[in-house]
Amino acid sequence: MQHLLERFEALLGPTPVKTIELDVLGRPRRLHLKLEGYNITGSIKARTAYGLVRGLVQDGRLWPGAELLESTSGNLGVALASMARYLGVGFTAVVDPLSTAESRSRLRDLGARVVMVEEADHAGGYLLSRLAKVRELLETDDRYVWGNQYESRRNPEIHREMTGPEILGQMPIPPDALFAAVSTGGTFAGLSQCFRERGLATRMVAVDISGSAAYGGPPGKRYLSGIGASRPSSFLTDELIDHYLYVDVDETARYCRKVLREAGIHLGASSGAVVAACVRHLGENPDITDPLCICADGGEKYESTVYSDRWLETVGGVPQPGGGGIR
Repeated sequence: MQHLLERFEALLGPTPVKTIELDVLGRPRRLHLKLEGYNITGSIKARTAYGLVRGLVQDGRLWPGAELLESTSGNLGVALASMARYLGVGFTAVVDPLSTAESRSRLRDLGARVVMVEEADHAGGYLLSRLAKVRELLETDDRYVWGNQYESRRNPEIHREMTGPEILGQMPIPPDALFAAVSTGGTFAGLSQCFRERGLATRMVAVDISGSAAYGGPPGKRYLSGIGASRPSSFLTDELIDHYLYVDVDETARYCRKVLREAGIHLGASSGAVVAACVRHLGENPDITDPLCICADGGEKYESTVYSDRWLETVGGVPQPGGGGIR
């Protein structure tokens, strides 16, 4: 299995960094976008999945005939399903109604078993319900192996050792600010560790969605997958974070569509949130000249959500330019 892991690692990255300009308070400002949608499974979670599975193999916890198990809102599930198929093991994804129909369909196409949790948890989201289902399944069959993206050190570790150095090798100078969405917080924590260890002055800005409890505070209703959480992150600590910004569904949809319309880049929901937060921060901090936005995935899976005016109206949002399938 180790040799298959090494072959899979060779397929990861490097993903491109694209520079665009957006209007900020009447002035064109430069943003660098790290486009993780170009990764082998279509998102940054290909790296996370590799890190988790590599750890299981190194710890002797994954064997032929085992069944990988994970709670996922979509992208990590797709990445794990791809890895499981590659390694010749099974995979069960525990998902919820916030996962997109496109992601669930792809999971099934990859041979995954999809278990849907229908009941929201007391926090108004589904994460705690998904975790309860994972623990229930673990008790029913000893073939299940849980990578546990929420608590495994392998999650931030892979971004500290792989994603961060890749970014620094691609940019002529380090970004003076880095923006990344948080859910488990693993990607952000690993990147911040990488930059901090090198003594870089990069401002680390975590981006979250309204209603998330990832950094503490009361949880609320959330409508998007891939950003936010119903419980505090196990990885986010004060020393890793310089700024913590919240965006809402309207801002997310607005910047997903704006970037597609003006730059021709089809961003996923969390990426739109990251760009929205970056633009807001640039407006308040004109000294930032080389910001980098970590764009976790592309927009193909979000046509029925942030790119749909009908969906926006159902969640109390305001229809945005470029909606309804016309962009």
